[in-house]
Amino acid sequence: MVEQTIRFDDGAAYEQMMGIWSRLAGEVFLDWLAPPSGLRWIDIGCGTGAFTELLVGRCAPAEVQGIDPSEEQLAFARTRPALRVAEFRQGDAMALPFPADQFDAAVMALVLVFVPEPAKGIQEMVRVVSPGGTVATYMWDMLGGGFPLDPILIEMHAMGLMPPRPPRMEASQMEMLHDLWTGAGLEAVETREITVRRTFADFDNFWMTNLKSPSIGATIATMASADVETLQSRVRARLAADADGRITCSARAHAIRGHPPK
Repeated sequence: MVEQTIRFDDGAAYEQMMGIWSRLAGEVFLDWLAPPSGLRWIDIGCGTGAFTELLVGRCAPAEVQGIDPSEEQLAFARTRPALRVAEFRQGDAMALPFPADQFDAAVMALVLVFVPEPAKGIQEMVRVVSPGGTVATYMWDMLGGGFPLDPILIEMHAMGLMPPRPPRMEASQMEMLHDLWTGAGLEAVETREITVRRTFADFDNFWMTNLKSPSIGATIATMASADVETLQSRVRARLAADADGRITCSARAHAIRGHPPK
């Protein structure tokens, strides 16, 4: 695989491809966090606002600030009717545009592997959260078989194809997450695994949904039609369909939380 910047500039496509997965994992994540209502939140790497919407709907926050580098994704997030509570702005996870101690909770939903310097991103989360608040993330297990796109990526790799990948894949591993959280001085650090499942109507639905991934879609667009057919056949063989042709896939995320010392 080639490590390079992966841009998510099509908000509607990202919502269909990954937003649904994000909410499935986000439900379990918020159950685990069990936050009280009325908190001030920052959602870093908010993208299309999939997790932000979940946060607003479930946690009755006093304030939510969503930060993302993609103005196209932010434009999509601003169309969500449930997000009147939230404010969205373009920004960098490693240089958050807020003063110290402004928030009660900082979260990253499926973002950390895209942050060029994860430790710096965590330090920024800690900086903007008040003492005793919550700093938390969940990230697909990118190196351990937990990524939702793995059925396609595994077969692409077997065919010698090298789609781009996020720059810091190792930041999805539980051991590194624990080191990042403790290294940032966070206390009462806890971790858990989150496993979720998603059902697609049929193989074509699965295939076309995942082609909305910028790395997979761009790579397949350069392939000869015969190679695309071979890839489809290989992926289809990996997936079990039920009697009605539906395909159910699973994904696994690593979650972690901690608290700045009081």
